[in-house]
Formats: sequence, C-alpha cells, structure tokens
Amino acid sequence: MDTEFEWREEFNIGVDIIDTEHQRLFKIINKLFRFREEEKDSQWTCQEGIKYFRGHTVKHFADEEAYMASIGYDGLEQHRRIHKGFREHTLPALEQELERTDYAPDAVEHFLGVCAGWLIGHTLTEDQAIKGGQVSKWQDLLPGEELTAIKKVIVQLLFDMFHLESQAISDVYGGEKFGKGVYYRLVYGTRQDEKKQEVILVFEEKLLINTVGKIMGLQTNKLDSMLINAARYTARQFVGRVMEQLPDMGHYELKEENLLSYEQFQKVFDREKPQVSLLFNTGGAGYFAYCAIAPHLLEGGIATPIGTENAIAEVEQYLMKREKQEAREAAEHKPKILVVDDSMTIRHSMKQLLEEDYEVALAESGVAAIRTITLNRPDLVLLDYEMPVVNGKQTLEMLRSEPEFTRIPVVFLTGRSDPEIVRELLSLKPAGYLLKYLKPAELKVKIDAFCAKGKG
Repeated sequence: MDTEFEWREEFNIGVDIIDTEHQRLFKIINKLFRFREEEKDSQWTCQEGIKYFRGHTVKHFADEEAYMASIGYDGLEQHRRIHKGFREHTLPALEQELERTDYAPDAVEHFLGVCAGWLIGHTLTEDQAIKGGQVSKWQDLLPGEELTAIKKVIVQLLFDMFHLESQAISDVYGGEKFGKGVYYRLVYGTRQDEKKQEVILVFEEKLLINTVGKIMGLQTNKLDSMLINAARYTARQFVGRVMEQLPDMGHYELKEENLLSYEQFQKVFDREKPQVSLLFNTGGAGYFAYCAIAPHLLEGGIATPIGTENAIAEVEQYLMKREKQEAREAAEHKPKILVVDDSMTIRHSMKQLLEEDYEVALAESGVAAIRTITLNRPDLVLLDYEMPVVNGKQTLEMLRSEPEFTRIPVVFLTGRSDPEIVRELLSLKPAGYLLKYLKPAELKVKIDAFCAKGKG
C-alpha cells in the first residue's frame, strides 16, 4: 500500500475516549486507502467504507462535544461549528462528487485526501486546544455564510476595479510571506464606544504595479510614493465596499492607518485572532490577502498612525525603510530552506537548528509545500519521504512537473537506512538524503554542504 496513516504520539491529547476514537478513524481511513487499490467490487467496498467512516465520525463528534461540555471548555461552540461544517457541508459535498462520478478513482482520491488532511489538521490543532496543547487559531472566524459572501464580494471587486479574474485559495491564510509584500493596516471605530475593527490588506508588490500603477499610467516596475499613496486611497474604497457585508459595520469610521513591515504584520498574527483571513490568487498579476482582525490593538500601538499632517513624510519614511531592509537582506542573503515534514516536532527542531544561518519556512504536507514554494521559492527543500496522503515521492514528482521548480534541489529526510529504502530514494535522483536520527551537529554540517553545492 502506497499511502498509510501512521499514528503518532503527538496526536494524543490525553483523553481516552477522544484518543481511542481518533485511532479508530485513522484505521478506517487506512482501510479506505486499501479498498481504493482493489479492483474487484471497489465501488461497493468504498460505499460501505465511507458509510462506516461517516457513522464513526458523527459518533466521535458527539462524544467529543459531550466531553468538552463536561469540563466546561470555552471553545465548545467554535469546535461544534467546525464539526458541523465538516459533517453537514464537507462530507455531503464529497459524497455527491463520488456519486456524480460513479466513484471514479480521482473522486475517491479526492475524498480520501480531504478527509485525511482534515483529520490530521483537526487532531493536531483544534483537538489539542481542548487540553491546552494548542490555542485555536480560528476561534473567532466569521460564520461560513458571511465568509462566503465576503469572498464573493472581493472576487467581484477585484474584477470590477482591476479586471482581474481571481480565486480564493485559502480561507485560513496564516500570514505566510509571498514575494515582496506591502502590508497596509486600517483601523475602524465608532464615536459611541471603544469597539474597533482592524483590516490588513497584503499586496504582492507586483500586484500594485499591475493594477493601480497601470491605471495611473505609471511606467515603472518599482514602488514610489505616488503609487503607494494612490494605493492607500484605492484600498480604503475597496475595504469600505467589503465592510458593507460585515454585520453592524456600516457606522464604523476610519480611525487609523499604518504601513507595516512584514515583522510588524507577523506580530499581529502571533497575538491576534482573525475573523477573516483570505488569500487570493489573481493569476499572473500577483497574490492578495484580506484579513479582518478582532478589535484588540497591540499594546503601545503597532506602527506610526498616518494622518493628514504626516502622510507625505510617513510614506517616504516607509519606502526608505523598505529600501534599507532590502539592502540588509541582500547583504546578508540568508539562503531559504523549506522543511516539509508531517511531524511538528521534526519541523520545529529543524527550524531551531537552521534559523541562525538560513531563512526557514515550514510545511506540514506535500500539498502545503507546493503552495509555500509557489509563494516564496526556496533555495533548498528538505522533504520527509514518508508522509501520509501525499508522500515525498509524489511531492517531488509534482515539483518536477512544474518547469520553474525543476532546478530547486530536494533532499529527502528519512528515519530509515535499510538498503531497500536507500535504493528507492536514490532511484528518484534527489539532490541527496539525510537520516533524521543523526546528531543535530551532523545534520547541520550536511545541510550546509548541500547549500554550498547549490550555490556552486
């Protein structure tokens, strides 16, 4: 069997009724993976297996919610909402696709991939939050219906204002860096009370040049103060239109605006809970993110407020800081390494090992790796060979299918050194492979050597 879930200790949250059912769901998914590979009666087997999976999932959700209620868990309602979304929307949509395609292999693959990915992600984040192992990142998200409405408004606005055909590619954009970004923060409030709403727009630099810049007739491939100021006022109108879709936001007024560095933007995501966090692909024009943050400002403010009296100076200073930062980054030029591993422990230990000398990005799956590489191309990829759903071999094949990614060196990470695995690894012609159980100092020396070879 090519694909199989491996139960890991880090999946346990320490509650028997939940951990036992999680393990059972993993086993059911593994059985479905095996059913998929059987030609005889595969449709009937898959149908029965999916019914079994749905039944256990519904029972598990009920047991989990009963446990959360018994301990007075604050996140019960949000957790229940996530369960409901998967039970009443995701699963039925996947089942309809299976029926519509008569259980075609691609549809079965899609069903298993979505269910497996959802189960892993939910177990490692939301379920861990029940016992304090994690803090739910998305506990303040808007209801699904309102989120869908906002996505539609943004897609329509991007077309109406800039004639861009766009697509929402993530409902839970987590602040990942994509290309050279411009981070524009708007704070809205009311006269009657202290309630505030933050909106942060993230523009890939080339998107501003390809939209606002073209409308202005600017013949430039570089940001300047005129373009930034035009983008500010265009963005205000854009946000105003989107906010019309938010409940009780019609009477809010703009109170503050800032241009943020990426580091300042990251602090917002580290300390706040977004209600809306959407990432859009506008084709070749560039990426765009729309984030609405819960109304809690960072202590002491985030950046200098822009007002009528200081707008010119603040924009000029912002551009100057960007140029200095880019010059520092060019001088330091830390190579970029992407670590792809489904183990959170491995990912973060590798980050700690490498971050002093490298710009380190992390991805928990093959699919996440492709997205990360698309947004911020690395100089080296450290790729776990044995991952569930999309393994290292499949991830490498996806990378090599894209001409622009074929020259990125990929080094496999593996916990096995038996000759059969080594031969299998080398047959794929990666840049090399590393054994996970090596001492950190040995790993670092070997990774340094791979990077040095890549430069050569």
